[in-house]
Amino acid sequence: MVEPFLIAVPDDRLPAIRAKVAAFDWTMVPDAGGWQSGVGLADLKRLVDYWLTRYDWRAQERRLNMLPQFTAKVRGQRLHFIHARGDGSRAPLLLLHGWPGSFLEFEALIAPLVADGHDVVIPSLPGYAFSGRPNAPIGPRQTAELMHDLMVELFGTTRYLVQGGDWGAAIGGWIAHQHPEAVAGLHLNMVLLQAEDAVPKKPEELAWAEQRAETAKTETGYSLEQGTRPQTLGVAMSDSPVGIAAWILEKFGVWADLPRDAEGRPDLWQTFDEDLLLTNIMLYLVEGSFVTSTWMYRGRVLEGSGKFPAGTRIRVP
Repeated sequence: MVEPFLIAVPDDRLPAIRAKVAAFDWTMVPDAGGWQSGVGLADLKRLVDYWLTRYDWRAQERRLNMLPQFTAKVRGQRLHFIHARGDGSRAPLLLLHGWPGSFLEFEALIAPLVADGHDVVIPSLPGYAFSGRPNAPIGPRQTAELMHDLMVELFGTTRYLVQGGDWGAAIGGWIAHQHPEAVAGLHLNMVLLQAEDAVPKKPEELAWAEQRAETAKTETGYSLEQGTRPQTLGVAMSDSPVGIAAWILEKFGVWADLPRDAEGRPDLWQTFDEDLLLTNIMLYLVEGSFVTSTWMYRGRVLEGSGKFPAGTRIRVP
């Protein structure tokens, strides 16, 4: 059953988070080389200073509550989602975020897509933000079934469009693979899935595979940790808002294709403002969802959903 939803973080939660932010001991974190060794401490300190002196969660909460939000139980899993209604002249559109993102990624797209005639559905993935915590790690293939069932709940047999990035790309890929009759079109901004027997042959495919392997040497440590030891990481992070902020901010700095200076340091502030970054981080804190957000990595390992079965492919355009 679909029910309206408003964000209402308990009053005692916000000062508890703020107190931990204020108590963080910066002397315990000497600089190991700035962005060359992880998150740049100067940028992190700038964000934390804004957090303590100017950031207003309640103002952000009021703004977010202007969005049409709902929850639904799907296969026993509580899902939070935005459903903005168009005039029905175009296919419904499912927008899927990844880690360390949230439904905020698509906020600016809602109005133009609705004006174009689409119903726009933006879920929080299981274990993220205001979606319920799964009982155990859940991977992209199982999540794909939840998302497909949600769209069936909302639109019946009407075919729909899917856009996904990061985990959203894996989930969207599995939806199209498993339910091609329901998906009218698939758009991905990350390549995560291929068949088990797929082998790069063309020069451009070989070059892409080589580049991907090279990137994996320096940019996938977090993924290995979250895919193999999420419990340990969760214990370390669950009581440290600044630790969670650092873990997330680093990925925004490295992954967002930002301009860089002569020493390779990303310019976060040319693209992002503090309110946007902190609101995304707070969505991992106010419901204590950082730990369960990492379970998708473990879930992929457990369900073996990193590749499609041999001899199969996505046939949805």
